Amino acid sequence: MSEVFDQNAKQVILIVDDTPDNISLLSGLLKDQYKIKIATNGLKALQIASSLPGPDLILLDVMMPEMDGYETCRRLKADIATSDIPIIFLTAKSQVQDEEMGLRLGAVDYISKPISPPIVLARVATQLNLVRARHLLQDQNKHLESLVQDRTRKLAKMQDAIIMAMASLAETRDNETGNHIRRTQNYVAALARKLKGHVRFSNDLTEENIELLFKSAPLHDIGKVGIPDNILLKPDKLTSEEFEVMKLHTVYGRETIISVEKYLGESNEFLRFAREITYSHQEKWDGSGYPENLAGDAIPLSARLMAVADVYDALISRRVYKPAFSHEEAIGIMRKGHGTHFDPDVLDAFLEITEEFRQIANQFKESDSHVPVN
Repeated sequence: MSEVFDQNAKQVILIVDDTPDNISLLSGLLKDQYKIKIATNGLKALQIASSLPGPDLILLDVMMPEMDGYETCRRLKADIATSDIPIIFLTAKSQVQDEEMGLRLGAVDYISKPISPPIVLARVATQLNLVRARHLLQDQNKHLESLVQDRTRKLAKMQDAIIMAMASLAETRDNETGNHIRRTQNYVAALARKLKGHVRFSNDLTEENIELLFKSAPLHDIGKVGIPDNILLKPDKLTSEEFEVMKLHTVYGRETIISVEKYLGESNEFLRFAREITYSHQEKWDGSGYPENLAGDAIPLSARLMAVADVYDALISRRVYKPAFSHEEAIGIMRKGHGTHFDPDVLDAFLEITEEFRQIANQFKESDSHVPVN
């Protein structure tokens, strides 16, 4: 088959026959309407059929020396490059079992010799019209597929923009977070990639899920939209009562995601990750976190990844109530949370890729609230 289909070009017929008179007869009959290629044996037919541009149809004699038409047909159908080329057998064999054999091997038709020119022309035209129709359908399908892919890309881009816009709502409330959402989503993806081969996490951390975690991570603090300014922006340590209100940002975040699920009438993996992260990223491995004091594996993996990402970024970022810690200081503090604040395996993975975290932090550093991590 030719790589590019030109519906105005002459279609190509490969005639395979070891008898010169038969070749002359068929060639003379077809050459005005079609482009003709000739092979006098099965091996030559295989070579021509697999070369580009290949034939659109093969007229194949059955009785040939060395490699007969049946074996030639078997090999053509076994090769992915030639398996779709329609084959019409031409033979003096007229028994039903001979025709059955040819059709079973994948031939589309079986014409007995001596040939009848009108029959050959009609059956060749029928098969080549089918070839043309199939090519046109394939071209149309490729065009439609291209349109669908383009629409899907645009849709995905729009969805990503909406996600970032939603995440930025919390950022605009807290003017000190800056690029926090971009840093944390990259931290989470880096951690997930590091852990995807780990026996505890390999089933969950597929490439598809890692991409969804990357996209859902920016939503982790959207619940802060519901926290009053006098608490969210307070420069001093929060009172016990104020901290209880601050904790509610996890609840507000989950409720936001749940409202989306209700509106859609269904959920999906992206929304599940977003719901888990917004609600549980403040939980701690030893059960001392909030909002539900979950412990160990009861904390969703997505939230355990976010806990490491979120704490690291908070430590290296300047806040009104604290200075920015250096990269080394942040690592030292986080080591102390091994098995208490953080899932031990997740923290171990973090400790192996701290340089990658440093690079992400510097890539998305802030001029006003975040110092370069050296």
